[in-house]
Amino acid sequence: MARGGCSWPQRLRKGKMLAVGVLAGLSVLSLLTYGYLSWDSLGRGPAEAPAALGEERGVGALSSQPHIVFILADDQGFRDVGYHGSEIRTPTLDKLAAEGVKLENYYVQPMCTPSRSQFITGKYQIHTGLQHSIIRPTQPNCLPLDNVTLPQKLKEVGYSTHMVGKWHLGFYRKECMPTQRGFDTFFGSLLGSGDYYTHFKCDSPGICGYDLYENDNAAWDHDNGIYSTQMYTQKVQQILASHDPRKPIFLYIAYQAVHSPLQAPGKYFEHYRSINNINRRRYAAMLACLDEAINNVTLALKKYGYYDNSIIIYSSDNGGQPMAGGSNWPLRGSKGTYWEGGIRAVGFVHSPLLKNKGSVCKELVHITDWFPTLITLAEGQIDEDIQLDGYDIWETISEGRRSPRVDILHNIDPIYTKAKNGSWAAGYGIWNTAIQSAIRVNHWKLLTGNPGYSDWVPPQAFSNVGPNRWHNERVSWSAGKTVWLFNITADPYERVDLSSKYPDVVKQLLRRLSQFNKTAVPVRYPPKDPRSNPKLNGGVWGPWFKEDEKKKKSDKSKGANKQKKNKKKANRKKGQSLHCRSRLAGG
Repeated sequence: MARGGCSWPQRLRKGKMLAVGVLAGLSVLSLLTYGYLSWDSLGRGPAEAPAALGEERGVGALSSQPHIVFILADDQGFRDVGYHGSEIRTPTLDKLAAEGVKLENYYVQPMCTPSRSQFITGKYQIHTGLQHSIIRPTQPNCLPLDNVTLPQKLKEVGYSTHMVGKWHLGFYRKECMPTQRGFDTFFGSLLGSGDYYTHFKCDSPGICGYDLYENDNAAWDHDNGIYSTQMYTQKVQQILASHDPRKPIFLYIAYQAVHSPLQAPGKYFEHYRSINNINRRRYAAMLACLDEAINNVTLALKKYGYYDNSIIIYSSDNGGQPMAGGSNWPLRGSKGTYWEGGIRAVGFVHSPLLKNKGSVCKELVHITDWFPTLITLAEGQIDEDIQLDGYDIWETISEGRRSPRVDILHNIDPIYTKAKNGSWAAGYGIWNTAIQSAIRVNHWKLLTGNPGYSDWVPPQAFSNVGPNRWHNERVSWSAGKTVWLFNITADPYERVDLSSKYPDVVKQLLRRLSQFNKTAVPVRYPPKDPRSNPKLNGGVWGPWFKEDEKKKKSDKSKGANKQKKNKKKANRKKGQSLHCRSRLAGG
């Protein structure tokens, strides 16, 4: 269960009630230009004055339930934000983070599906069956339907729930779609990646389809060649323009950027011509466009009367991919690994409702924590039978209190490629070190099995036209190594392995892994289903599993058989009675 109390809603009620008004018929088109406007200019002058807006629509009291805006970037590297020293300019992110709370001990999962599933359920992968890899487009798999989701819980307490962007939690049956998992509306893609302009995705040669949806149908009407980052932002603006800010809203904006393919509108390359590495240059342009989009979302929140009662959370879903332009320097490793570069993320909270604005939170925070934190802020209830792995960390973020979290199970993946030299003996008889796993307890982090690509990739690696690994720092571990131990607080870059120096600590963490593993559910990773081919679904990626139809056919078949049997019986009886009658007549 989530832990830690949160008295924020009560404190807010006692505070001064603010008045907000919005012009009902205000055209959304005024917000669809993509330039940086001054936030301070909003509400000033005859065209934008909130008072004028309030006069036309009427004024309502500020709700005690905050508007929640969760923005999830895709594959943004730890270094790829201005305030982490990047050469890529991110003025919006820098400003929002500086005025809010920067999360500098914040963890996610190393890939798309795992982070998204943990955010929306508050549970580790081992408790949903999604502990291996991602959900592939052709797999009959999705976030298990018996898991209650964050939007479902928010709807229970009156929230309007909307998702814009990348789903990537499965869609093989209609029940798996976002609109069936708690969202009132959905506009975006179902898969993990695709073309930013055409919205087409090929999973393998000949297995290609269209992937842009509005609610439960392909959004062909929106296929206008608009770059997805801008298109999603326009949709967010339309949602905010049409909703009543006196009623709470949950907006989950899962941008496609900066995931490959590396595409961006030409104007965003302007400031990055000097970057010789083509992947880094394209990545920089994509991130610049994303930063501008978030500026426009913030402008819309202010323009339409949401901002003063809003909580904006920004997070990357995993570490960056250096071969696709991302940088996690000075952290080790990359996306898809359990080194810090794969799981330590850019994250911050921006809100007028924060107590300690302009601060840095170095307490341990994990992506599962948003589930109980946001439900508590929304004045919702967390059912006692929901076994959460997340904690309520609002007071940690807002007031600077200690985090209730002392450990993180990064993952246990029993079907990932086994480390050749792993064994129970190497794990002191407690754990088979051939299995890929990683855990954090207080300052200590333990990895076992095959942890993945482990280079440090400094900025100089991007100085050439093509990928260059000569600049990378590499460590050749002694043959047979399958256990690593680091003090992350003292050594956040994972340069000094302490497993041989502190065997007792290793044993303690292995025991903790073993305890977690006893609670794991079976892995859900089914083989591909040929019926998933978009060619069989009008050229669109979408639900293909017709379980209900099969059942209907089966029921129909059973019913038909039953009717035949009954008919035979009836005929038999009819024949018998006729035979009797004929005998009687003849007698």
